[in-house]
Amino acid sequence: MMEPSSVSFSDILQYIIMGVQSGCIYALVAMGFNMIYNATGIINFAQGEFVVLGGLLMVSLTMTLNLPIPLSFAATTLAVTAAGVAMERFTINPVKNPTVLRLIIITIAVSIIVKGAAMGIWGKNSYFMRHFSGSEPLDFLGASLLPQTLWIVGTLVLIVAAYIYFFNHTMTGKCMRACAINRDAARLSGINDRRMVMLSFALSAGIGAIAGIIITPIIQMDYARGALLGIKGFGAAVLGGLGNSMGAIIAGILLGVLEAASAGLISSHYMDAIALFILLLVLFVRPSGIFGSSAAMRLKEF
Repeated sequence: MMEPSSVSFSDILQYIIMGVQSGCIYALVAMGFNMIYNATGIINFAQGEFVVLGGLLMVSLTMTLNLPIPLSFAATTLAVTAAGVAMERFTINPVKNPTVLRLIIITIAVSIIVKGAAMGIWGKNSYFMRHFSGSEPLDFLGASLLPQTLWIVGTLVLIVAAYIYFFNHTMTGKCMRACAINRDAARLSGINDRRMVMLSFALSAGIGAIAGIIITPIIQMDYARGALLGIKGFGAAVLGGLGNSMGAIIAGILLGVLEAASAGLISSHYMDAIALFILLLVLFVRPSGIFGSSAAMRLKEF
């Protein structure tokens, strides 16, 4: 804990950098939550496990098999995306006349199964991975900036750009938006809503995998980390307004900065509790989120 008088500009800048670094990850996880929520109306509590699978598989390919990072990146993303498709095909799609509660319970069960499988394959150890472009910190106005942080921010920007293009300029993206607005009407218009749901799980898993890949060089990844990442990502999704991915990005970064500032100015022991506190506060005060519509809990915009 630091005395207020001892906090300098470089300290504040350092908190912001650390917060943006974490916030970008929360934003990516939140985008995965929103992707599935818009298509199905459910919360996928296995989203954090997609992040863990991406990180651990990337470690195996790069550190154990010594494959190049670009090849490992592509292979990991495809593998976890396939896992997302398998989850939808074998657990969500077969359910007839599903209720929201039943589907949520299924995602919780899948989360437990994937977590157990990860522990069986990789054990309980924590794994590290080499940085994409070196681990020597850069000096930025007196604060330290890891090159990996630039990779994290750049990846988020690219995914957001691809996300906007996909949903606004491709027929498949427009079909997914139609299902999000009114699934029954979309079905009557000839859109295969089941296929759109499967695609939402695939894209959500792919985004989760990328989040796991880019965060593993700066944190040690282990089989149990998915739960905490999932909670913080869900907190960002709720704070930004469920279904509003642009709001989730802003909320994720805001959440990360608040965490970093609380760790530096108060105590690092309370850092993880900040996400839970903010989540509870928003649920009590404004359940639809800061950027959500108070008229409807389920948002229809991207």
